[in-house]
Amino acid sequence: MTAAHPGRDLRLRRPLRLAVLDMSGTTVDEGGLQDEAFGAAIGREGIEPGTTRHETMVGYFREARGTARHEIFGSLFAEDPEAARRANQSFEDTYDRLLAERGVRPVEGAAEAMAGLREAGLRIVLTTGFARHTQNMILESLGWMGVSDLSLCPSDAGRGVPYPDMILTALLALDLDDVRSVMVVGDTVGDIRAGQRAGAGLTVGVLTGYHDEGALTGAGASVVVPSVREVPALVAGR
Repeated sequence: MTAAHPGRDLRLRRPLRLAVLDMSGTTVDEGGLQDEAFGAAIGREGIEPGTTRHETMVGYFREARGTARHEIFGSLFAEDPEAARRANQSFEDTYDRLLAERGVRPVEGAAEAMAGLREAGLRIVLTTGFARHTQNMILESLGWMGVSDLSLCPSDAGRGVPYPDMILTALLALDLDDVRSVMVVGDTVGDIRAGQRAGAGLTVGVLTGYHDEGALTGAGASVVVPSVREVPALVAGR
């Protein structure tokens, strides 16, 4: 476990009542399916591997990991909305096919971590930047359809990370009255920024995804831990 972000105090200010957990990279190990689907999607739009534009797009996709996928393609093909729509649809279709063929697996210790958070009295919400049908496919693949109180994707809330919409939607949907009672856990800068913008009481970065400790801390993470399996101990420590 790394040190807390300077100036942050992990001691209890409000009892934690809700854990908003990101899926891909935080609780779910996809095994590279997103990268493969993304490469196929931009390839169909004539973006050839090895070109500067290809490398720039791949770099943007990795940095924007966690953002709603249609927003990523909208930014990459801003000059051609129809190409953005086609690329997003291609990405979703390819990802769903790969998911059906290969499946995904939990990040090691994720199921136990969620069980530990429940034992500590927290409710659980799983969030994603995928479309609803893809999120459901992932949950079904893992046997997780009933593991959380709620699952949310950007279309359920308005916008995905780094906006706070899904976190605030979860708070309202579960009839909770204080965003400071929310803990947000994610592997990307976008996840952390969403938690900060929502006013969450605790924002936790994990190192099982795409952004490193420096990026997560710089985004404002209260604390960064190796993986979600360490998160229940943070709650116990408060």
